[in-house]
Amino acid sequence: QLQASGGGLVQAGGSLRLSCAASGRTFVGSAMAWFRQAPGKEREFAAYINWPGVRRYYADSVKGRFTLSRDDAKNTVYLQMNSLKPEDTAVYYCAARSRFSSGSVDLNAYDYWGQGTQVTVSS
Repeated sequence: QLQASGGGLVQAGGSLRLSCAASGRTFVGSAMAWFRQAPGKEREFAAYINWPGVRRYYADSVKGRFTLSRDDAKNTVYLQMNSLKPEDTAVYYCAARSRFSSGSVDLNAYDYWGQGTQVTVSS
């Protein structure tokens, strides 16, 4: 199970850090990702990190502002979001692939999903 947290309301230009904690099983060896879904839109890829965390990949819309990291000792991944914009407003979902699979921008590639955490950026 994946538990996402850290969302909230922030002004444009502000920062938030999302966390995704795994329980019940380890995700050591698994690529982890964040997707987001704005109202009325499809869920879209934001970022992924492979295991053991050397390779990260970001959507162009968040590149340079978001940073994804993982702490395998805590079975947790983090998404540091800086310089937030109103268009970043969405429900953010963390996801994990099966062990030893590489990260993917395709949401259908992920086997485990968290429940989502709301991020709202006001202008």
